[in-house]
Amino acid sequence: MSQFNVPTREEVSDNNQEIFDSLKSKLGFVPNLYAYYAKSETALADYLALQNRKSSLKAKEREVVNLVVSQINNCKYCLSAHTVIGKMNGFSEAQILEIRRGTASFDSKLDVLAKTTKAIAENKGKIEAAKKQAFFDAGYSEENLIDLVIVIGDKTISNYIHNLADFAIDFPQAQELATEELV
Repeated sequence: MSQFNVPTREEVSDNNQEIFDSLKSKLGFVPNLYAYYAKSETALADYLALQNRKSSLKAKEREVVNLVVSQINNCKYCLSAHTVIGKMNGFSEAQILEIRRGTASFDSKLDVLAKTTKAIAENKGKIEAAKKQAFFDAGYSEENLIDLVIVIGDKTISNYIHNLADFAIDFPQAQELATEELV
């Protein structure tokens, strides 16, 4: 038996069982990623608080960040989950695939966000002054920049958890990008 099994409700603490019940009532199920966090007494509640925090970035903007970072980190679980969530936020399949490549030609502001996210994630926060200026010129603020980094951190945490544990993906599998599409 793998050390990386996803726990059932009965295998987690009383506090995490309450969170499972809440997730099930809101989502209809407990995603494996969330269930896996429940192996820790505090990680599930902590992660959900981070993920659900108030942000200056709109839901669509957060999905751009989630998709770009998950692609960079090659997290098949998060790519699958955020493809579903991206569609719920109004993105088409073609737009989602483009966002995963780090661009959004269909929306100039989201394009800058995708490119900035990609640069930050790939370069560990060290990006060229011109790229930072393009972010601000697109109408984003320093508050948005801080919230962007928080979302990158949030998504990196879940990407790393899944990449380490490699538990089953309980969302429709996201389409793979062709190697030549990865810029």
